[in-house]
Amino acid sequence: MKPIKIGIIGFGTVGTAVVRLLQENGWLLRERLGLELQVKKIADLDISSDRGLGLPPGTLTSSAAEVIQDPEVQVVVELIGGLRPAKDFILQALRAGKHVVTANKALLAEEGQELFQEAQQRGLALGFEASVAGGGPIIRALREGLLANRIKAVYGILNGTTNYILTKMSSEGVEYEEALREAQRLGYAEADPTLDVQGIDSAHKLTLLASLAFGIPLSFQEVYTEGISHLSPLDIAFASELGMKIKLLAVAKLTEGQVELRVHPTMLPQKQPISQVDGVLNAIYVEGDAMPQCLLQGPGAGGSPTASAVVSDLASIAHTIHTGGRPARAISFSPTAPSIRPIQEVESLYYFRFSALDRPGVLSKIAGVLGAKNISIWTVIQKGRKVGGAVPLVLLTHKAKEQNVRQALKEIDALPVVTKKSTLIRVEGPEE
Repeated sequence: MKPIKIGIIGFGTVGTAVVRLLQENGWLLRERLGLELQVKKIADLDISSDRGLGLPPGTLTSSAAEVIQDPEVQVVVELIGGLRPAKDFILQALRAGKHVVTANKALLAEEGQELFQEAQQRGLALGFEASVAGGGPIIRALREGLLANRIKAVYGILNGTTNYILTKMSSEGVEYEEALREAQRLGYAEADPTLDVQGIDSAHKLTLLASLAFGIPLSFQEVYTEGISHLSPLDIAFASELGMKIKLLAVAKLTEGQVELRVHPTMLPQKQPISQVDGVLNAIYVEGDAMPQCLLQGPGAGGSPTASAVVSDLASIAHTIHTGGRPARAISFSPTAPSIRPIQEVESLYYFRFSALDRPGVLSKIAGVLGAKNISIWTVIQKGRKVGGAVPLVLLTHKAKEQNVRQALKEIDALPVVTKKSTLIRVEGPEE
């Protein structure tokens, strides 16, 4: 039986891990698949470094075109990341009649519509299991395991860097900047951590999950995105007092026929399983009608977990090639898909922390503004007394509309008894 031949573009951490996994577990794949996966060509700018893999002569090349144009290569794996030239390479591979596997969530979220359509029109597979949650098979779970479900909601901790930072702030009470420096020292955060800490990486991943769950077009530009850099140990301490933890949560939720798409710091009850996922782990919680609760967790990044997901796609495509079948659609975009709910219309519970002067009547002034905007107070916490000075005043609200909340905070921050810009954190759980 002829082996399924693979070409790889990008031979960094993940590319190296993919080849190593194919070498070390090739016998297992042959046993389970009845097929052999064989790496034919690998393209990278660095073809001189010894990666300890003992590749046959002629495997390495500095030309991506050589991989794409090789007539024996049946599947091209793109692992260079970024938008360009990765998109060009994927399109060239598809137009050359080759199946593609990629881990490139940014490219798929921002410009993937064209790529998915190209693959579908040509009857080719575009595998992207490795683009979300590392080795956790959430893409396959949504496409296959939960296929019979009408999905109601997907909640995810989709970025290990931010989860590590928030875990350290929570467990040790350190400031954000110190936790970030430690994450960088350990290699969990990049020198420029913007994509992670500002929620952009999570928004890329949520875009893909939302399209899979609800059949909506890829909608990265419509994901409300907020990062964690403004959070303080004070808010984390108050969250603990309220029986909650703060996570950077990605939310795709069906509400009144529309889909909410948002990434932001979120307070979650400590008893919820997803709130107990700490460190660099990712977790995704799915609610369906037939399967009400499904939680998947595991490493969200790293060479080996990502390689596991890449090889999973390769195995699926190899089976399709062997049987001569047509691959299933990568994402099924529905012509009757729900629209995106504007963030102003989203309703949530809210945590507010005000820096207010310790004077009689301050709480009533703030409560008056909230009440005028139809925002009802659930819980109040006020710590210490500082006569003539400012103290933290914490309020937890019942469910309120985002638009009303923003208007209320603007008015409250203008009050002479409020000394700093107020803090807002959305809350999921207690009234759900």
